[in-house]
Amino acid sequence: MAQESQGQTPDEGTAGSNAAKHPDDWVTGEEPMTGAQASYLQTLAQEGGEEFDPGMTKAQASKRIEELQAKTGRGAP
Repeated sequence: MAQESQGQTPDEGTAGSNAAKHPDDWVTGEEPMTGAQASYLQTLAQEGGEEFDPGMTKAQASKRIEELQAKTGRGAP
């Protein structure tokens, strides 16, 4: 099992990884969100009592997922 530094996700130290980039810096950030993002966002929005916007880009969806994870207590601490 890989060791993780406290306060970092496993991908934060990986050079060249999109997971380490801010969503605004993603090359594909303006593309429509993925099916997986949409599905997870729908779940988080429902749990958080929020509206789901199906027209988000990948970058927008990523940011919204982080917001809703914080609100609902899901996701990485």
